Amino acid sequence: MTEAARRYGLGALTHRNFRLFFFGQTVSLTGTWMQSVALGWLVLTLTNSPFYVGLVAALGSLGVLLFTLYAGVVADRTDKRRTVVVTQALLMLQAFALAALVWTGIVTVDHVMLLAVLLGVVNAFDIPTRQAFIVEMVGKDDLMNAIALNTSVFNATRVFGPVVAGLLIGPLGVGACFFFNGVSYLAVIAGLLAMRLPPYVPRPAAGSAWQGFREIVAYIRSDVRVSTLIVITALLSIFGFPFLTLMPVFARDILHSDARGYGVLMGAVGVGAMLGALGVAVYSRRIPKGRLMVLGGTAFGTLVMLFGVSRSFALSLALLALAGCAMIVNNALTNTMIQTLVPDTLRGRVMGFYSFMFVGMSPVGAFQAGAFAERIGASWAVAAGGVVSALAVALAGWRVPELRRTS
Repeated sequence: MTEAARRYGLGALTHRNFRLFFFGQTVSLTGTWMQSVALGWLVLTLTNSPFYVGLVAALGSLGVLLFTLYAGVVADRTDKRRTVVVTQALLMLQAFALAALVWTGIVTVDHVMLLAVLLGVVNAFDIPTRQAFIVEMVGKDDLMNAIALNTSVFNATRVFGPVVAGLLIGPLGVGACFFFNGVSYLAVIAGLLAMRLPPYVPRPAAGSAWQGFREIVAYIRSDVRVSTLIVITALLSIFGFPFLTLMPVFARDILHSDARGYGVLMGAVGVGAMLGALGVAVYSRRIPKGRLMVLGGTAFGTLVMLFGVSRSFALSLALLALAGCAMIVNNALTNTMIQTLVPDTLRGRVMGFYSFMFVGMSPVGAFQAGAFAERIGASWAVAAGGVVSALAVALAGWRVPELRRTS
């Protein structure tokens, strides 16, 4: 497998630890996407309100907004594998709790919002630690390939998870999706425990957590490429990515479909994203990272704008697939450039800052999208966000030539 992986440009899979992580993630993320689809449908069923759909999505990322900067400091000072095992176990318990509430018939939107908040707190520590852990599995030479492969499995499961969820919601209900998600976490936990890693040697803490945070802020401000990438990420999280949050509203009220159609729409995003991520993985050593990132981000915003005004189910599927591809090209290259540019001693904190913008700004994005959808309609809310996203990335590429020249 090692020789075949190198031959096809998949060098990260030559590392045993990454293979365990990769295959465990494949199972676990399928369940995660099943839960994501089921949760949106459950909230819409309980409330019949686009605002609440956006609010629950916002609450799910609130913990990241509040704690991920501190979590980045923790990631630099703790055993990353042990931290990820603990966070994955807590996420498993959250999924089982949702299943139990639904199956007992006592679930309310308040329960869903509370569990969404708890999910966000756990993710605040899981996301930056997991991102910073990748380089320990593969080294810097295969880092971009590993990030792209990790992104490809994230989006391959975005295809399978929503489709399976759409098929299950009708006959078995949303509770089955939550239960299967809980079971799926066992795969990634088993993979993490089976890894062969050198003994963890704690680094001496260089000052307080506040000093660690100030150090990372100073570093980000000193590098125009890193600071620009982080600002772009924040703007896309606020204005571009909320089209996913409002997908249940598009499926039911604009494209006049059901839970199965909702799953297919989400799956279309995953198909495009998976293909984009695989392309980045295979050609990771040859592509011009900076120029392609700018092109991908600008194209993503334009495609989201077009999806917002579409009224055809078939056209919407095509636009979503293309948007998914452009989105993941932008995201994978942004992540890779940041991790490549920063020194090893700052990686956990930088990824905490990146996660703060990527996921932590999602509550702001989900809330603004839900609020505007309630007032002016989901179509105009999504289309406007697409326009802002395209302009932001294009302007950054024009104003910061160092970014375009990053290879």
